[in-house]
Amino acid sequence: MRLIHTADWHLGRLFHNVHLTRDQEHVLEQLVTLAAEVRPAAVLVAGDLYDRAVPPTEAVELLDHVFTQLVDRLAIPVIAIAGNHDSAVRVGFGAALLRERGLHLVGELPQAASPIVLRDEHGPVRFTALPFADPAEARHEYADEAIHDQQAVMTAGVQRALAAADPHDRHVLLGHVFVAGGLESESERPLSVGGAQQVPVSTLAGFDYVALGHLHRPQVCGAETVRYAGSLLKYSFAEHAHPKSVCVVDIGQRGSAEGEAGHAGRAAVSVETVALSPRRDVRRVQGTLAELLELGASDPRRDDYVLASLTDTGALFDPIGRLRAAYPNALAIERPAYERTGPDGQDRPRPGSVSDVDLFAAFFEYVTAEELGQARHAALAAVADGLERRRREAAP
Repeated sequence: MRLIHTADWHLGRLFHNVHLTRDQEHVLEQLVTLAAEVRPAAVLVAGDLYDRAVPPTEAVELLDHVFTQLVDRLAIPVIAIAGNHDSAVRVGFGAALLRERGLHLVGELPQAASPIVLRDEHGPVRFTALPFADPAEARHEYADEAIHDQQAVMTAGVQRALAAADPHDRHVLLGHVFVAGGLESESERPLSVGGAQQVPVSTLAGFDYVALGHLHRPQVCGAETVRYAGSLLKYSFAEHAHPKSVCVVDIGQRGSAEGEAGHAGRAAVSVETVALSPRRDVRRVQGTLAELLELGASDPRRDDYVLASLTDTGALFDPIGRLRAAYPNALAIERPAYERTGPDGQDRPRPGSVSDVDLFAAFFEYVTAEELGQARHAALAAVADGLERRRREAAP
């Protein structure tokens, strides 16, 4: 069975106050074209369809257009789950009706209990679609008071899925989770501020393929069959060197994997990553302002989204305004000579590169000359966690 695995679309994203809808449409057109060429049995979207719980109108329209192209025009089923940026209720709205058309939307944990089964020449493939859920939601749904972190949430969902599955079927898992050992990107929002958010890869054992979302770098986690597809686009300047792609996955018949996995009934799986070409790339350029103005005059990629690292040591008048004469989409500048260390010569954390709690801890230590301490850190993290839960369901 052939599948396309993608994730972390973040439709409605703002990048330094620039709306990325046209950029997202550009790469999603490539996804639809790829689907028309390779004819997968399904397209899997492993969470974060939107960038926030109440997405802008143009983001909803773009998602509707893409799903209509895949499901109605190409007759390719889509299986999509909610991520931590999404509103679970909104993603799952109308799921029972849409399911009959081949659009399987799983926003809340109760919807994950309904099996999704597709068939090919080798028989059935069962898809377990586990949307993101915080521990409080999982405790209620699973009636298990022991669930207090993301590992327990995922363990409970996986155990129930495997217990309900036919052991003779091939089995694919969709999840939106942070697998321990995965490489983070700056543009990801923490799954949990106050509690443990990482999940050991061993928790995901028992599936022929695990299609993951949340981490924005395409990567393998522990095994070739446990993968993050990565985000559609580069959503921070820290990702300027990260490739963006989708996965084309081929799953063979049951027992076709090599070695012990085959003896255990696992299917052989091959994965091809297909690169996505952005409308405008995200780049960092470095040099003095004069050097960058000269470089930009002949740069064939001058319309890219640019962060300029200015090496000038003296005062500059309106550097971003002047830079935009050469790079129209210059979005930010940095002055390494002034930003890397504080007055005491110590490295300073920068907003966006660490969590809000850690940023406040550094501020607290700078102001009071004492550490925040474990108790105050835990209290602050609990407040931040509660605010994050409310923010996910709040209007922009």
